[in-house]
Amino acid sequence: MRIEFQLERRIGALSENPSGYTKELNVVVWDGKYTKYDLRTWNPNGKPGKGITLTKEELKKLHKLIGEEICQMGGRNNE
Repeated sequence: MRIEFQLERRIGALSENPSGYTKELNVVVWDGKYTKYDLRTWNPNGKPGKGITLTKEELKKLHKLIGEEICQMGGRNNE
């Protein structure tokens, strides 16, 4: 079974490894009917790797949870 996808909009890359694979947040249409926010790796040829898809509501909840976590860290990035 082949899954079809169309990259509708690139939101941004989070990282890139030395092999050229990127971890990105994008808007992707899966199988021509499911538009999702998509967080996953992409190879240099544009093929998707493992990742997760999120609805708009899930993305909003994730944003809230990340904001709460950053507050717990004292509002700073603990690198």
